[in-house]
Amino acid sequence: MPGSAGAPATAAPRALVAGIGFRHATSAAEILGLVAEGLRQTDLASAHLAALATAADRARDPAIRDAAHTLGVPLVAVGVDALREAGRRVVTRSVRIEALRGVGSLAEAAALAAAGPEGRLVLPRIASAGATCALAASGDALSS
Repeated sequence: MPGSAGAPATAAPRALVAGIGFRHATSAAEILGLVAEGLRQTDLASAHLAALATAADRARDPAIRDAAHTLGVPLVAVGVDALREAGRRVVTRSVRIEALRGVGSLAEAAALAAAGPEGRLVLPRIASAGATCALAASGDALSS
């Protein structure tokens, strides 16, 4: 019987999505540093990172595209409706972003939207000078 030898049964690791909000002058290096810090804070290996996600209108920015390329993950462009739907589940609030985007945290909403309906926040929004990052776990288990 699994887990019967006194060791707790562990769930399969979940794929992580890093939701990113960023200002126009933000560099790929700053985004990469913030993602690395988020992974460090959660003690999760970067191998678990499945995608970067951001608002669709920002997905063409070279900084976010370069960051996704460097990490070797796809960039998910999240539409306004999906951001607002996921925005109901964010745990932090920025008055400025709420006024601009209709969600309390772009990073959290993008991560949750891209992680899917069973996604959950693993790391609420953290910030650097020009970017925010949140991590959400999808309902999909990672393959080894």
